[in-house]
Amino acid sequence: MKNFKAGKYVSQGHYESFEPSLLHREWQLDDLKVIELLSKADRQLGRLDMYSEYIPNIDLFISMHVTKEATQSSKIEGTQTHIEEALMDKENVPAEKRDDWEEVQNYIAAMSSAIHELEKLPFSSRLIRNTHSVLMQGVRGETKQPGEFRKSQNWIGGGTVSEAMFVPPIHENIPKLMGDLENFMHDENLHLPDLIKIGIMHYQFETIHPFLDGNGRVGRLMITLFLVSCGILKQPILYLSDYFEKNRTDYYDYLMRVRLKDDLSAWIQFFLKGVIETAKSSSQTFDGILKLQKDVDKVLQAMGARSANAQKVVNHLYKRPLISADRASEVAEVSMPTAYKLINSLEEHGILYEVTGAERNRLYIFKEYLDLFKS
Repeated sequence: MKNFKAGKYVSQGHYESFEPSLLHREWQLDDLKVIELLSKADRQLGRLDMYSEYIPNIDLFISMHVTKEATQSSKIEGTQTHIEEALMDKENVPAEKRDDWEEVQNYIAAMSSAIHELEKLPFSSRLIRNTHSVLMQGVRGETKQPGEFRKSQNWIGGGTVSEAMFVPPIHENIPKLMGDLENFMHDENLHLPDLIKIGIMHYQFETIHPFLDGNGRVGRLMITLFLVSCGILKQPILYLSDYFEKNRTDYYDYLMRVRLKDDLSAWIQFFLKGVIETAKSSSQTFDGILKLQKDVDKVLQAMGARSANAQKVVNHLYKRPLISADRASEVAEVSMPTAYKLINSLEEHGILYEVTGAERNRLYIFKEYLDLFKS
C-alpha cells in the first residue's frame, strides 16, 4: 500500500479528468495500523454475523435495516426523507416530499432486487448495472441512462466541468476500468483480505463514477452486497451509510486524499473504523430487538383469544413499524371492527402509538422498535 499510485490527471482541453490506476495487479499489505484495524473489524463482523444464526425470522428485521440504510444513503445525496416518512404509503406523504420519498423507496427496491439476484448472478458489473436500473427507475435521474454506464463526461461539484471539484475519467475508458474492477474483485490469488478489497473497490468505483447519476448510492450499496457475496455475512445486516453520513466531510475528504496524495491507507483506516463502529452498533440493535421481542411476546400471550391475530400484526410491524387499521385488517385477515380492537389492545399495552392526531386515516407506530434504529 505504501507504493500505491492512485492515477494521474489528464488534460481534456479546458478541463482535466482523473484517470485511476488499474487495480488488478500484485498487492502487498504492509501497513500495521491497517492490519490492526482489520483484525478488530473481522472480530466485530463475526459477532454480528452470529445474529444471522440464532435470531428466528431474521428477515423480519432486515427490512428495517434496509429502510434505515436507504434514508441515510439518500440523505448524503441531499434527499430529506426521515425514516418515519419512508415507512408511509405514498398517499400519506406530503406532496412536496414525494420525490424524495420515491428515491428512498427505489433504494429499498434496488437492495432487495440485488440480494435476490445474488442467488443466480455473481457480484459483477452486470449486477451493478441491474441494481442501478432499479434505483433510477421513475425518479429524478430516470433520463440519465438507468442501468447503463455513462456515454458522456460527468463531474462532482461546480456548475460546469471546468469549475468542478473532481472530474472522473472520460467515458471511453469506463469499460476498461470497470472490467479491471471486476477482475480485481474475483481474483483470489491477490491474497488481499475481503474487507480491504471492498474498501479499495468502493474508492475505485466512486473515482470511476461510471453512471451519470446515482453513483454514491450504488457505491455504498455495493459494500453490503460484496460482504454477502463473499460469505463474510450470511445476511445483509451491515450498512455503512449512517457512518458515512455522520462523517460526511471526512468521507469525501479521505476519498479525495487518495486521488491527490496516493494516501490509500488513510481511506482504508477510515473505512475499517466505520465497519467496526457500525458492526458494534448493529449488534447492539439486535440485542435490543431480542429484548423487545421477549417483552412483546409476554404481552401477546396475555391477550388471550386475540394473541394469534395480534402476533400477525406484530410480525408485520417488525418489517414496517407503521400501520393503519386497514393494513392491520389485511395482515391479520380480520374484519375492520376486529382490526380496531386489535389496535386498541396494542395501544393499551404500549406497543402502538397513534401519530396523526386525526379523526380518520389514523396511523400507528411501533415506537419502541423504531427507536432502536434511530439511536
